[in-house]
Amino acid sequence: MASMIPADEQTNYEIFRDCVSEPVLRILAAPPKKEPKKRRREKKSKKPSKTTDVKQDSEPEPEPPSPPNDAEDLSEFIEYLSTDIFTSLPPSLRTLTHALSTASPSLQSTYALPLPPSTLSSIIAAVPVSTTDSLTSYALLTSPHHNPAVDLPPFLGPILAAYITTATTPPPPPSTTRTDACELCERDWIPTTYHHLIPKSTHARVLKRGWHRAEELGRVAWLCRACHSFVHRCAGNEELAREWYTVELLRGREDVGNWVKWVGRVRWKKS
Repeated sequence: MASMIPADEQTNYEIFRDCVSEPVLRILAAPPKKEPKKRRREKKSKKPSKTTDVKQDSEPEPEPPSPPNDAEDLSEFIEYLSTDIFTSLPPSLRTLTHALSTASPSLQSTYALPLPPSTLSSIIAAVPVSTTDSLTSYALLTSPHHNPAVDLPPFLGPILAAYITTATTPPPPPSTTRTDACELCERDWIPTTYHHLIPKSTHARVLKRGWHRAEELGRVAWLCRACHSFVHRCAGNEELAREWYTVELLRGREDVGNWVKWVGRVRWKKS
């Protein structure tokens, strides 16, 4: 599906797909909730109940489709969602860059975060109905309204915010520490972001309590967006600074190890 994207929009599409994949992977990776077993109270009766006969004859309700969990199917599903939504975006948003945003006060105003309600509404109105149906079928939309104007903002709003932030952020300064692949899942075909192994918000406390030396505070790991978000869901900043301050320590966590094995199988097809 990525072949549908014009060459001059390909880089932005890949950023957008990465932003879409993070919440989809997070939601679908969560273990399904087990419903408590209901105990049936059977009444002893010699005569058969008419109500029981009716229930036995009635047809079972159709089950909703199961979300894709196979790595290849999941990759295709994310590609489908990303392509359908991205191609419905306004051209100015599909081609947004740091240079264009800096040079255009109009673009800065239109796509200032948080997005103005009028801008978000116009974007949502252009999303194909089939995409909304797929999101609803696979329980990616949590609202019970089944109304795109109500259901889509909580899902698409954060994706658009992450996309705009990434697309308009100036290129990072050259760094000898940057890697070609995510340092956790080792996928080398998706963008990476830098994760402060000792979060900046903890630096004063770290130095006061002597957890690390001052020269160690700037260490970073290059992680894909999905792994970066997962790490921050695993522990708070203070715990990360105190106990999980290297890639090796993070890899040693059972939950991170299980996540890395799972997400590492999700691959995009070459266009």
